[in-house]
Amino acid sequence: MESFLYKYVATVCSQLSDSAHHIHQLIDMYLSYNIQQTLTSSLPAVLLASTTVLAGTPASCPNTPLSCKNTTAIADTCCFNAPGGLLLLTQFWDTNPATGPNDSWTVHGLWPDNCDGTYEQYCDKSREYDNVTAIISAAGKTDLLSYMNKYWKDYQGDDEDFWEHEWDKHGTCISTLEPGCYENYSPQQEVVAYFQKAVDLFKTLDSYAFLAAKSITPSFTHTYSSANIMEALTAPRGVEVTIRCRNGELDEIWYFYNVRGSVETGEFVPTQPDGAKSNCPANVKYLPKTGTPPSTTVTSSTGTQPTGTSIPGSPFSGKGTLPVTSGGKTNGCIISGGTWYTTGTCATYTATASGDGFTLTSSKGQCAVTNSVLTCSGSVTDPTSFTAVAGKLAYNGSSDFYTNSVPTGSVQAAVSVQQQATLLSIGWKSS
Repeated sequence: MESFLYKYVATVCSQLSDSAHHIHQLIDMYLSYNIQQTLTSSLPAVLLASTTVLAGTPASCPNTPLSCKNTTAIADTCCFNAPGGLLLLTQFWDTNPATGPNDSWTVHGLWPDNCDGTYEQYCDKSREYDNVTAIISAAGKTDLLSYMNKYWKDYQGDDEDFWEHEWDKHGTCISTLEPGCYENYSPQQEVVAYFQKAVDLFKTLDSYAFLAAKSITPSFTHTYSSANIMEALTAPRGVEVTIRCRNGELDEIWYFYNVRGSVETGEFVPTQPDGAKSNCPANVKYLPKTGTPPSTTVTSSTGTQPTGTSIPGSPFSGKGTLPVTSGGKTNGCIISGGTWYTTGTCATYTATASGDGFTLTSSKGQCAVTNSVLTCSGSVTDPTSFTAVAGKLAYNGSSDFYTNSVPTGSVQAAVSVQQQATLLSIGWKSS
């Protein structure tokens, strides 16, 4: 029977015009039969059952200009990233809680920027997925998934949710990864391409090693100048980066690229930051991911407290309002639903001690950070226990909150703990 099958396959192949493709396909079928030793129906049925669907081919992009460097409009956005022509590979250094290896930064995301510091987001609702892990697994990219499980971590412990967020918000806005840019497109193959490219870029950007080469290593006792950190990160690529800090601690690096061709197959050329600025003070902490910081104490009227922290809850106690500071000035406050409002009357909150921190309640109900957004509502049954850092509201040890933009007029802005365009802090004013 095997001899007959082999002769049949050879005969069919000799009659096909696209013989190379079919020879491979049919020999694979033959080998599958030889291994499994099963043939329970006619020959055509065996060939049909063995057929597999291969991923489509990305667009061919010869002689394309470098993104963000064109002087005229480029019509073919399958070979030219537009409007998001500046690509950022962003990295995290999470210490509280710690994520990833102790001697490595981790991936934050791959972001398209409009060449001027602005960006599009959530560009295609029809391609927002809640099964990134399954998509990558179905593509057979087990090595990619294993790497992401180690180096692309969510500080809240939900890697899948983090990956979905990065693809939905940023990946769907990369024009060269549009489904129409592929020949014989297979659904979701661009999702795999996005994560693969982000990981490939990350592997070339060993931030820990770049810093260590200039004797900048994590420490509980030393601080480093932002200028020296920038110099260490500029040296390997010849262009500057953007560094970001929370509470004076280094926690993020943004690397910038222009691209010649598509994101999947094109050439990534390092370039200077455009629009996005570093927010770190002159001297910053670069904390270890492990170990316990030395406990320096100061005397206060209520006992001793570690230097640099507030007595749990202080000054958040009793009733008060939540004024917002952004851009160095106070501008509006958090109103009863948990949103930022710059006009009108501030809402009154009640701060109640809870464990090592406190909870907040407004006229709308208890407050919690849900899906990274501050929300106060009667539907909240598990309120967040906040703390205070330097007199500011803090979540998971950080007093940094974000919105997409400063609200004006009657507009209210959702307040997030995920990094966005506008940084803000939230204080307390007792009633």
